[in-house]
Amino acid sequence: MGEEPKLVKRKMNRKSTIMSGRTIGGAREQLETKRERAAARKKDKQKKFLRISITTAGFILLAIVLGIFTIKLVSDSKTEPLSEETDVTIYQPTIEIVEEDATHQITGRMTSYIGQAEADLRDLGYTPSKVVVPSGSIRTIHFYLNGYTGYIKMTIDRETAVSVEDTDRLIRYLTSQGITDFEYLDVRTPGKAFWK
Repeated sequence: MGEEPKLVKRKMNRKSTIMSGRTIGGAREQLETKRERAAARKKDKQKKFLRISITTAGFILLAIVLGIFTIKLVSDSKTEPLSEETDVTIYQPTIEIVEEDATHQITGRMTSYIGQAEADLRDLGYTPSKVVVPSGSIRTIHFYLNGYTGYIKMTIDRETAVSVEDTDRLIRYLTSQGITDFEYLDVRTPGKAFWK
């Protein structure tokens, strides 16, 4: 027959890897007491309160910084109070204005433009003699200058200083080329000038 099984000593059983009441993968769970659960909840509440306090303080600090920046930006942009009005010079033409279209009425904007252009031409040494508003036109005007046979076509959509400067350049260019008589100079297009 075979051998009889040997009894294992109690000492060896204690060294066994499988322990009573435990699983192979982990240790036996420990039951929490009421006090331990209350202490854990209290600790969680404290952590939550701390997180909310830090977040709120961060938002308040951000709002304060943005408020200070906005106030500084607004105060720097205010150079003059809005109630004060700047002085605007309104020029009145002193030369004759001829309307080719009897039904056409000259607007205040056109009158101001003619007066400003007249002043600008005089500043450059030219003497305007008259202005003609062509038939059917609401933006184009023709300036006549003393000493020149033709006229200058201008539009009220461009600034007078630019149109007058273009006129001066074109007259000086034509004079340097030996051309003293012209039918018209056209300075209505930005960056270009025409003559005939």
